Amino acid sequence: MRKRQFITLLGGAAAWPLAARAQQGTVPVIGFLRTTVAAGSTHLVGAFRQGLNEAGACRRPETSLLKYRWADYQDSRIPDMAAELVRRQVAVIVANRLAVPALKAATATIPIPTGFDPVRTGLVTGLSRPGGNATGIVFTQTDLAAKQLGLLHELAPKAATIAVLGDPNQPELEFELRELESAARVISRQIMILKAANERELNAAFAQIVQARADALLVRGSFLFLTRRRQLVALAIRHALLATYISREYVELGGLMSYGPSLTDAYRRVGIYAGRILKGATPADLPVEMATKFDLVINLAKAIDFDIPMTLLARADEVIE
Repeated sequence: MRKRQFITLLGGAAAWPLAARAQQGTVPVIGFLRTTVAAGSTHLVGAFRQGLNEAGACRRPETSLLKYRWADYQDSRIPDMAAELVRRQVAVIVANRLAVPALKAATATIPIPTGFDPVRTGLVTGLSRPGGNATGIVFTQTDLAAKQLGLLHELAPKAATIAVLGDPNQPELEFELRELESAARVISRQIMILKAANERELNAAFAQIVQARADALLVRGSFLFLTRRRQLVALAIRHALLATYISREYVELGGLMSYGPSLTDAYRRVGIYAGRILKGATPADLPVEMATKFDLVINLAKAIDFDIPMTLLARADEVIE
């Protein structure tokens, strides 16, 4: 069941025209680049199109061009895909955070509205006036680490040791760990920090978690973890770990709980920015906005014989049965 209805995709890529026209009088081409797979991204595409509509970038039912590129979690493909979209001289390129560096390397002129943490990645010179060709919505996980730990503690109040799994390749990890250590002291719980930068280390980390008899697991953000999310979820279920993640992609595969910024809302707002750019605004003058909507998603997880507290279920934005 769902407390809030997600946006659904209403037709194919040719069904949503744009009011803005390129200088030659043709319909502008929008590039849509994600490092993920197309399957399961319908709600993001639909949200982006809703944002275009809210910005007044849709006028009447005629053909528009929206070029999708999906890297299928193969990061080696991203630079070529970014270069191809640049060669097509698209009007705007929408991308997820992991694709933005390749786009920034490929073009300094094509606008890139996206979701990312511009401060730590150095993609903009300032939040109020980004100054370059990138802007968008910030949905960093760092400031949410304590909140996520608190929700996991509420889920498993008797867990004496909580394992925290992080990827050392993530620049924000050390910030998150300091926040988590401080939050753990407040709730009088011990956290066990493990790091994994590849699949071999991932398996070794779970062996340590099991050996230490940790009761719960908090998984941090990582491209590696996202690509291995089936494995992560399966391992957590196999070892009866009460685990929480940062995005609903894990919960869709059987993960127990996730809490993080709403990607659906972020893509709607990115669509608004793209529409404003197509109507003449420049990304350098569009301030970077903070994410304001966060989703708590819970899977009733029949694989684990565990009763989820009703207080959590009542606050969930979505419950998957």
